[in-house]
Amino acid sequence: MNYYTPAEAAEAFRITAINKSKLPFLHFAIAAILGGAFIALGGLLTVMVAGGMPETGSTNPGLMKFVAGALFPVGLIMVSVTGADLFTSDCAGLTFPLLKRDVSVVKVVKILLLSYLFNFVGAQFIAFVLSANVGLFDKEPWQSYLHHYSEVKVNQDFVRVFIKGIAANWLVCLGMFMGYTAKDITGKSIAIWIPIMIFVVLGYEHSVANMFFIPAAIYSGADITWAGFLSKNLFPATLGNIVGGMLLVGTVYWYLFLRQPQKTDKHN
Repeated sequence: MNYYTPAEAAEAFRITAINKSKLPFLHFAIAAILGGAFIALGGLLTVMVAGGMPETGSTNPGLMKFVAGALFPVGLIMVSVTGADLFTSDCAGLTFPLLKRDVSVVKVVKILLLSYLFNFVGAQFIAFVLSANVGLFDKEPWQSYLHHYSEVKVNQDFVRVFIKGIAANWLVCLGMFMGYTAKDITGKSIAIWIPIMIFVVLGYEHSVANMFFIPAAIYSGADITWAGFLSKNLFPATLGNIVGGMLLVGTVYWYLFLRQPQKTDKHN
């Protein structure tokens, strides 16, 4: 076959997570900063292209959503191909060795916390230094697009953001899982692209992506507070991402492909 089976993909995902758990602190920190930066670059690309299509958005909003969805996955493809680290995909990846008892709960929590914090650093580098700081959002229609997009995200109730966070990371981790079935870069890119495109078009909530979009809007003058961002979006989205990644991908595919079947006694 020209691709790996789902069982082989689950095992590869597990081995990658184990290897990640053994990285030196500085190595892991750099990988996680890059992960946040790459996702932010995908977000920046969508703002500059989809946000530059206001006429299309007013007459054909579905097409503008699809353009954003088609472009955003480049960030996750960069993460996967370059070996960067991403909190949201770690939620699924680390579940495999956790349930196989290859790593401890304490180790998993530590990795997730560090990944989350350094993803945030990488996302802020793009949001402030390489975006707002150089005036990319000072002009229309990009400023209005980004501000409106971010304001909608922080004006939802907790449960809705939580549920949309579950859906987002189900698809993100599914994309990473599908990427492990590929034997070449083209196949990996296509496999990752499909679920990520779906989550963006449907407007689900991805915590690391939101670490770029909403702070970038704040840096460029949007009427959003940091407290509002953290409490109304980032916190519930993160909780949902953890559930979606660990339960709907990590636990499900561990059960399907990595769980050792129980031995039954045979009686003659």
